[in-house]
Amino acid sequence: MIRNFDIDALRTMVVGVELGSFTRAASELGRSQSAISMHIKKLEDRAGKSLFTRHGRGLVPTEAGEQLLSYAKKIIALNDEAAIAMGVGEVETTVKLGLPQDFFDVILPKTVSMFSDEYENVHVDVRAGRNFSLEEDVYSGRIDVAIAFFPAGSKGHGELIAEMQTRWIAPKGDISAFADERKIPLVLYDHPCLFRTNTLKALEQARRHWRVVLTTPSLSGIWSAVAAKQGLTARTLYRVAPEVQILSLDCGLPETDPIEVRLFVSDKASPAALALRDCLRDVASKELTPASRLETA
Repeated sequence: MIRNFDIDALRTMVVGVELGSFTRAASELGRSQSAISMHIKKLEDRAGKSLFTRHGRGLVPTEAGEQLLSYAKKIIALNDEAAIAMGVGEVETTVKLGLPQDFFDVILPKTVSMFSDEYENVHVDVRAGRNFSLEEDVYSGRIDVAIAFFPAGSKGHGELIAEMQTRWIAPKGDISAFADERKIPLVLYDHPCLFRTNTLKALEQARRHWRVVLTTPSLSGIWSAVAAKQGLTARTLYRVAPEVQILSLDCGLPETDPIEVRLFVSDKASPAALALRDCLRDVASKELTPASRLETA
């Protein structure tokens, strides 16, 4: 007897692989982690084979899993097409957008607003990304469109949107106390981080001693720590928080390298995703002109 595969379980499998995590799939599908696990077990029982193998903290499809995944996508697509044709369901199109936290206050809302004027029924799923993963997320299909920071001269990585200078950022007021310290106190993002690498490279090339006093995964955490006189950091000049100050080039600290902002789009992007890319390119190109970069948040 031919066994039937459960549509909900197949959808769980597809979403989990696309998101790279069944924990994320649980959140995306509005189900508990135990329900997600039961779906995968049900599929494996039906298939009579192991569909996933553990790799580090995650699960990756086995050969049998890859085979079923291919069919699962087709089955779900036909199911959803039938539901729409019968008037008993409506599939909401989703496009996934990734970008650094630096661009959440202005570039994100302007992009989404421009996009929604043309595609009002498309859901935009926004991911706050880290530069080391955004490009990979796009090319692996986890994200449709993204912009990310890259070292200057990073040819072959997406489309160049802008080159931006980086400068030292300090608390407001007298910073002579920092200059007198034998080791320069730093406030940095968690590793890995392009700005962290850029900052340490400049200090090491200048043979300046340093110490990391605070690390954080949050841009607002960076601004708060610097404003609280915990240490210095180096960032772009784009929308620097008003609680801190940008140091002049003759401040006595070594110059840090410029960085580039680059745009990425999946090679399997839908028409909606391509439209989102165009909106993001237009907004980012205008926002990241030299005249815009000195605006404060």
